[in-house]
Amino acid sequence: MSTDITPAKNLNKAGLEKKDYAGGPSTLCTGCGHDSISAHIMNATFLNGIHPHNLAKMSGIGCSSKTPAYYISKSFGFNSMHGRMAPISTGAKVVNGKMHFIGMSGDGDTASIGLAGFSHLIRRNVEMCYLVANNGVYGLTKGQFSATADKGAKQKNGAYNPFETIDICSLALDLGCTFVARSFSGDAKQLVPLLQAAMKHKGTAVIDIISPCITFNNHDGSTKSYTYVREHDVSLQELGIVQPMEEIKVDYAEGARQNVQLPDGSTLTLKKLSKHDLDINDRFAAIRVLQESKSSNEILTGLFYIDEKTESLNETLNLVDAPLSSLAESELRPTKNQWNEILSEFV
Repeated sequence: MSTDITPAKNLNKAGLEKKDYAGGPSTLCTGCGHDSISAHIMNATFLNGIHPHNLAKMSGIGCSSKTPAYYISKSFGFNSMHGRMAPISTGAKVVNGKMHFIGMSGDGDTASIGLAGFSHLIRRNVEMCYLVANNGVYGLTKGQFSATADKGAKQKNGAYNPFETIDICSLALDLGCTFVARSFSGDAKQLVPLLQAAMKHKGTAVIDIISPCITFNNHDGSTKSYTYVREHDVSLQELGIVQPMEEIKVDYAEGARQNVQLPDGSTLTLKKLSKHDLDINDRFAAIRVLQESKSSNEILTGLFYIDEKTESLNETLNLVDAPLSSLAESELRPTKNQWNEILSEFV
């Protein structure tokens, strides 16, 4: 009798099933776009084969920052103070650089109280997937406009936003971010490959995810409602991930394509869809395209920019491969001879 065992087809390279990436039941409003984001994160993490024990979920305060409880319960999680997710993540990544980090933030947590931390996270190029669940309002405090609300957008009570918006992607590009993208919570075909690529990126990967608030920002006059986003969404590319050891199949007759090699050997494939001509390795071109789309009332989605040769914070600091948290005193404390050698340099 044969003793050969055929591997289960529903297991990923970590030997786990999709159910191993599940979280607790959501307490968000029924129909909230944030729940769709949670589902896409679970799917992307499963497809990338990241073991939950090697993953840290970071968040701040807000509806978006509640969501890490709703996906991948077997991973580590830290819910920081409002607007403080970025500096907490920076410290955690330095101490344990081998962990994969997903930062779950919102438009208030990032573009208002957390703006300074967000800026310095990008400046340092902390290696993490930084997600902004962007609905343009403060859902936990009854729907006031956030800093990402578009000028002229209308609240349910009839009030209009008189202030210019902070565009997360334009800001990230200007700050020097090495991976910048935007997507829609309801577009799994686009968002899941973007998440997969962001998780593989060696540096800060920012994805601005338009995620309509079903309770406070899903009415006529809102520029972040389901209806408005669907009517104004313009996709730059069709995206896909080819994992290592998979055959790359490209039909060049379908349109202009570009392959991007990711650090782990997988390939991000992009096929041009929109009228916009964009070189994703040109930061200034990305800024230009975003400004043009804004003036045309388009919600441009896709990958805007990637730097494939970037150096992450841990590499810049020249840290050892072993997590700093695992080093013993004997490894951290210099010997007497080493100490004397150091002192001699100051004589």
